[in-house]
Amino acid sequence: MAALVFAACEPVEKRNTLKGTVTDAEIDQYVKIVQQERNGKKSNFFSFTSDGLKANTSFKHGMGTFVGASSNGWMQCYLVAGDVSILLSVLNPDGTKVTKSFSFKVEEAFDVAPEWAIFCGTGSKVWEWDTSFGDGIHGMGDVFDDRATWWTIGKPEERVAGEGVGATMTFAADGTTLTKLRTDGTSDSGTFSFKMRSRDGFEDSLGEFTTSLVTVLAGVNSKDAGVENKFEIMQLDDDQIHLLVIDMDGREAYKPDSEGWGQATHWRFRAKK
Repeated sequence: MAALVFAACEPVEKRNTLKGTVTDAEIDQYVKIVQQERNGKKSNFFSFTSDGLKANTSFKHGMGTFVGASSNGWMQCYLVAGDVSILLSVLNPDGTKVTKSFSFKVEEAFDVAPEWAIFCGTGSKVWEWDTSFGDGIHGMGDVFDDRATWWTIGKPEERVAGEGVGATMTFAADGTTLTKLRTDGTSDSGTFSFKMRSRDGFEDSLGEFTTSLVTVLAGVNSKDAGVENKFEIMQLDDDQIHLLVIDMDGREAYKPDSEGWGQATHWRFRAKK
């Protein structure tokens, strides 16, 4: 195993004048952002500490935001190599807030799950409705179906305005962002994550797909039109994504390793060429 070399980076940009109860010198003294080196290359893993700083701190990186005084180890913060920045936010006891940006260069990204490349390509990737499944791109069906087969609850744009055929989703590795572009030109953005393998005992699922502050195109279920943010991943490859949500009635009816049925809402997407 290669030895790990640790090196901190000096802050290179000040977003606004530091004021309040924490000084610039105190931030330099107590805040440490350390980049892990692996196999002689600066990696995509970092550690954060602000012990001794009399203020609340958060560190915004490429895969989210760490809040606290110590990360207690390495965190995977980026998915691709390149120039990156980590934004420190300090909330002083008197209510004032200051920020400071730290710049780094990731020479190689390690331990990146292969599914990120499926979702995001080499950096970002656009997905659209997979119209090869006809009306079955969105609606109700059995959990074992490859599309909506029972009823299709109308076209997606009838469920959510502007989110039918012609609308797109862009998954980006930088910030793990999901951006929906509707057919009327409006858009919404949030973040996404996934955990491969199943949840709730549903063994046929490849894993769980989760969104925050946004959902997928026409991301409402076929049971009560509720907005969904957690989905089962039923198919995931370079060309196709099949997501579903098991309705509660179906979840209660479904038994792993049995022939029982379960009611689910399906979504079918494909990579935009």
